[in-house]
Amino acid sequence: MPHVVVIGAGITGVTSAYELMRLGYQVTVIDRHLYPAMETSYANGGQLSASNAEVWNQKATVLKGLKWMSQKSAPLLLNPAFDLHKYGWLIEFLSNIRHYEHNTQETVRLALLARKRLFEIAEHEQINFNLEKRGILHFYHNKADFDFAIRVNDLLCQGGLERYQVSLDEIRQIEPSLTGQYYAGFYCPGDATGDIHKFTVGLAQVTMQQGVRYIFGRDVHDIQLDAQQVQLSYRPAIEDPLADQPMVETLHADAVLICGGVGSYQLARQVGDRVNVYPVKGYSITVNLQDEQSQKQAPWVSLLDESAKIVTSRLGVDRLRIAGTAEFNGYNRDIRHDRIQPLVRWVQRNFDISTESVVPWAGLRPMMPNMMPVIRQGNHPRVFYNTGHGHLGWTLSAATALMISQEIAQHYPVTGNENIQLSSVLK
Repeated sequence: MPHVVVIGAGITGVTSAYELMRLGYQVTVIDRHLYPAMETSYANGGQLSASNAEVWNQKATVLKGLKWMSQKSAPLLLNPAFDLHKYGWLIEFLSNIRHYEHNTQETVRLALLARKRLFEIAEHEQINFNLEKRGILHFYHNKADFDFAIRVNDLLCQGGLERYQVSLDEIRQIEPSLTGQYYAGFYCPGDATGDIHKFTVGLAQVTMQQGVRYIFGRDVHDIQLDAQQVQLSYRPAIEDPLADQPMVETLHADAVLICGGVGSYQLARQVGDRVNVYPVKGYSITVNLQDEQSQKQAPWVSLLDESAKIVTSRLGVDRLRIAGTAEFNGYNRDIRHDRIQPLVRWVQRNFDISTESVVPWAGLRPMMPNMMPVIRQGNHPRVFYNTGHGHLGWTLSAATALMISQEIAQHYPVTGNENIQLSSVLK
């Protein structure tokens, strides 16, 4: 059977390994961390959100970004220090404004497919990840913002999304815990929330039990390609107890699938491709609901405050995840207090819950300039990509994993599986 090595054990890597395993491939997953889902798949906002499919490539986003540059607590922050990769990426971002409508509707399509597939996987494999199918409620503080959002909503619905307007009274009916004053909103009943880390770890365990090999704590050192095979060399990563030893190991495969998150940019360069992923930092806090009052008053319906660009997800009885902000600051992973504190204050303003126990986190989203994931074969026929999902990795990965597994199957079919189609895998 053909052997595929997957680089990256986050949500895209593990879902890809799962789909390849189901098609009959021998699969090896390699990751520099000691466990799966330890980077951006660790503590994201938790939303499986087709309703957030709008790409950022539009003039309004650019103007807001310029306005926010002087505000340290702004939802979008750009470090103006010169960096060739960053400013080249931004120029390419601006050039994709003309594709805004098409890319938004395509993202909706992918998100709806992914939602269906992820629910199927979770049910079939009995993965417990605090799934809540209560929809996502978007709310606005004033008429101007809401009126602008109506146009965006129309575009999303044209892409196939079920999402409708709600009044202030309806907002309070959908989520009674909200205590603030709002103008109106939109509600997407089909969206959901869940713990991405729990899901990814659970699915990784499923694949391990069914023969997928995982190599943890190893950095990819070199990738050699020829007409017959892939040769991948790796060595202990900094987290591994053997990190101070100069040992290099090698494995051979028929194809390599790069699911390396923000590391995909460098990995692609190793094999002669250009995958213009740039790291965009996002922050989250997990509020531990330690008392009965907080557990009762914390929201169960997922929320998005459109003015603050902050989302919530309820992760079981005793946890509330709050996430937001975007920061263009290279590969810096520092957790900044001035970016965390606005999230805490937002919770205190909107809910009657204790913030005594708060766990901060920051992760780097792998974003392409057109805000679309890279799901394709590379220049070399034995290289493939499933990366660049930006802030929608959790939302899109189940679909893109299906798609890339089918792409690989077209080029390196498993004997007897040559005629497998996407629709058959979905059944």
